[in-house]
Amino acid sequence: MKHLSFDVSVASMNAAVRATVRVGLYTGAKVYFVHEGYQGLVDGGENIRPATWESVSMMLQLGGTVIGSARCQDFRVREGRMKAACNLVKLGITNLCVIGGDGSLTGANQFRTEWSGLLADLVRAGKITQEEAKKSSHLNIVGMVGSIDNDFCGTDMTIGTDSALHRIIEVVDAITTTAQSHQRTFILEVMGRHCGYLALVTALACGADWVFIPEMPPDDGWEEHLCRRLADQRARGSRLNVIIVAEGAMSRAGKPISSEDIKKLVTDRLGFDTRTTILGHVQRGGTPSAFDRILGSRMGVEAVMALLEATPDTPACVVSLSGNQAVRLPLMECVQVTKDVTAAMAEGKYDEAIKLRGKSFENNWNTYKLLAHINPPDVKSNINMAILNIGAPCAGMNAAVRAAVRMGLIQGHTMLAVHDGFDGLAHGQVEPINWTAVSGWTGKGGSMLGTKRTLPAEILEEISQNIAKFNIHALVIIGGFEAYVGGLQLVQAREKYEEMCIPMVVIPATVSNNVPGSDFSIGADTALNTITSTCDRIKQSAAGTKRRVFIVETMGGYCGYLATMAGLAAGADAAYIYEDKFNIKDLEVNVQHLLQKMKTTVKRGLILRNENCNANYTTDFIFNLYSEEGKGVFDCRKNVLGHMQQGGTPTPFDRNFGTKMGTKSVLWLTDKLKECYRHGRIFANTQDSACVLGMKKRSLTFQPLAELNGETDFEHRIPKTQWWLKIRPIMKILAKYNIKLDTSEHADMEHVIKKRTPLTK
Repeated sequence: MKHLSFDVSVASMNAAVRATVRVGLYTGAKVYFVHEGYQGLVDGGENIRPATWESVSMMLQLGGTVIGSARCQDFRVREGRMKAACNLVKLGITNLCVIGGDGSLTGANQFRTEWSGLLADLVRAGKITQEEAKKSSHLNIVGMVGSIDNDFCGTDMTIGTDSALHRIIEVVDAITTTAQSHQRTFILEVMGRHCGYLALVTALACGADWVFIPEMPPDDGWEEHLCRRLADQRARGSRLNVIIVAEGAMSRAGKPISSEDIKKLVTDRLGFDTRTTILGHVQRGGTPSAFDRILGSRMGVEAVMALLEATPDTPACVVSLSGNQAVRLPLMECVQVTKDVTAAMAEGKYDEAIKLRGKSFENNWNTYKLLAHINPPDVKSNINMAILNIGAPCAGMNAAVRAAVRMGLIQGHTMLAVHDGFDGLAHGQVEPINWTAVSGWTGKGGSMLGTKRTLPAEILEEISQNIAKFNIHALVIIGGFEAYVGGLQLVQAREKYEEMCIPMVVIPATVSNNVPGSDFSIGADTALNTITSTCDRIKQSAAGTKRRVFIVETMGGYCGYLATMAGLAAGADAAYIYEDKFNIKDLEVNVQHLLQKMKTTVKRGLILRNENCNANYTTDFIFNLYSEEGKGVFDCRKNVLGHMQQGGTPTPFDRNFGTKMGTKSVLWLTDKLKECYRHGRIFANTQDSACVLGMKKRSLTFQPLAELNGETDFEHRIPKTQWWLKIRPIMKILAKYNIKLDTSEHADMEHVIKKRTPLTK
């Protein structure tokens, strides 16, 4: 039997703690909590206690860490580390899972490196026997990165970052309403002493006029540039200006740039009514987002697997995220690259610092630069690009439209807004849209352009006439499965209608996340957070009454993404979906499972059901079945969440994702138009001139609509293969079902070392 133990030292970590404890117990390991971080490891005694299944219940929705965290001076010295080693040896613990930032993880690696020497000293001092030292001859370490700053190289997102962004965006949304009313300039200071990730993503997500980050100080003379930019925005009709500042922002000369410095500059030079807000520790608190809970749960599972597979030759590793893939990286390589960023910044190699931060950070910076710092050119390209929304509305659509419009204008194109989808295109509801028309759209839910489910097949004649009438050279189609099918129909119509021979791109935007060619759709994250927060409230309502099971119906059509991911984020006992077939025997197993659960200290249950998972096992049927079989042991309640899942303000992820997708689609279309320009006109009839832009594993990619045809189940409106189905067993194991965990796709150790260019004198 292996023994696992934890040291946790950051906020939003309870999902990772819960997953690691439960998967550890599931594999037959004995799991211990180390309370109060490294201090608890040094002090031992009651600070190191066995963890049980029930001890991690009802903690997913809690911020912070339930097992405490503390900065520890004792662990910095060898004597303290000897005490820690002695405590672990006495309990037979040889596997340590450390959750924290680069300081905590570096300390863990040093502890591991010294381990054999520490044991030898303990034997000499008579603190442990030779036999005990032999049993604990090797210490395995795995790290999970918990840091709201997202300042650890090697991972796209550290646990806690998304929750911090939620707190920041809530404040930004509240501030912009008052700023707009009073025509004010707002300067918002966010955390990030050495890393500008929070500031950068906040700037993208709220369409800020300027952002100050440590990795890329503004050019000399920035004061003039900033004031000119703010004045330009006001001249264009904007009623507010937003400036985001990372707390570690500085000038090229190494002088700190504070929010007060910027306020004085704007007030003195422009006379604008200016206010500053320093967010401080509000960013660290609050309920974890759905993304953070899923990330923590997935990382917790991967951490246990990494520990159980570790050998004395395996380097200490961190489990992290790249795209939607779990990856393992050598801990000290990540720490080294993180230090290299600081060194590059100190040497004034700012482009290198941005690169070393990783692809995700670099993409965010490039998107921000494109949208925020370039004025539309005086020379027009003579290209007309139309944008339309198709299908049901979702949060984040408007962010994609705004980014596409502004990117098009920057390229010199004339941008055309099509109202009410293909219907509007057929009826000539097309008009030019300018820079200021899309101001403030990133934070607005729904579809500002208007959207309909109408497909083009029946109105191709009218659509082709209006493409000719408005001289449309390219199409940006933003929407769900109807947008995908509509795009296919336009491509198929190219044989008959020459007007359809123009480049077009489909951007997936639907709460259902069911568009082939992309692992994620704009809008799904917002819907997921809505479901998760509702489930939190529903579960909390049972805390007093006890012995209650809730049946909750989610949207998604035939796609079980929302039900599965919300089940993982909210700690559901089961999630019924179309893709994972179930029968009456499965339902019986689930009921029996809940009957057993009611005998423990956790006397509540949560069952999610996707709306179209089974035509006969309806929500009412499942509710009645559970009510009857649980009679005398538990009672049932049901909730159909309905259209609240389509509304609300977009989450930071959906705003950022929509912004990047909108930008990238227009740049791609611009390049395609150059390729397709022949004999004085545009003619695009190749398969690769009509694509879906999607997130696949680790990058944004364009896939021809025609190629995706064979990968689609058109009857049920879902892709034939869906990545998230491999995550479903995690939800079942965390709910205490005795099933086999498929580890065939476990993450292998990768490498992160990036060469730094030497400093030239």
